[in-house]
Amino acid sequence: MLQTTLCYIEKDGKYLMLHRVSKKNDVNRDKWIGVGGHFLEGEAPEECLLREVREETGYTLDRWQFRGILTFISDAQAPEIIFLYTADRFHGEPVLCDEGTLEWVEKDRIGELNLWEGDKVMFRLMEERTGTFSLKLRYQGDTLLEARELSPEE
Repeated sequence: MLQTTLCYIEKDGKYLMLHRVSKKNDVNRDKWIGVGGHFLEGEAPEECLLREVREETGYTLDRWQFRGILTFISDAQAPEIIFLYTADRFHGEPVLCDEGTLEWVEKDRIGELNLWEGDKVMFRLMEERTGTFSLKLRYQGDTLLEARELSPEE
């Protein structure tokens, strides 16, 4: 399984969103997502988080919170385990991102963007939960076939 991080940086009631328009053959092409990426060999999740955020945004995170695990199953790529974070303190100067366009988006407008359908479930859980959660998302193409929050009772 691929291992990646995903971070939603918060400021003034907005999330920093990445509109993925630059890479060819990108499973996220034209979607709006947070920032993050693949682990390098030997990296811990937080090391990957900090490196990817710095590379894609120019920001250094000063405070972040682990929100949960997303299991992303798709017929378009290998299965992926995503370590999900939010961050609300950072410093640095923004840089151009080679994966797309970065934009601060009001949280109440996120649902208007071209998101993965499962991301709408994820945003709802991030809003409702103060603790961590585990969410399994299974897709065929862009069609969400399963979105299931996994709980200890299962």
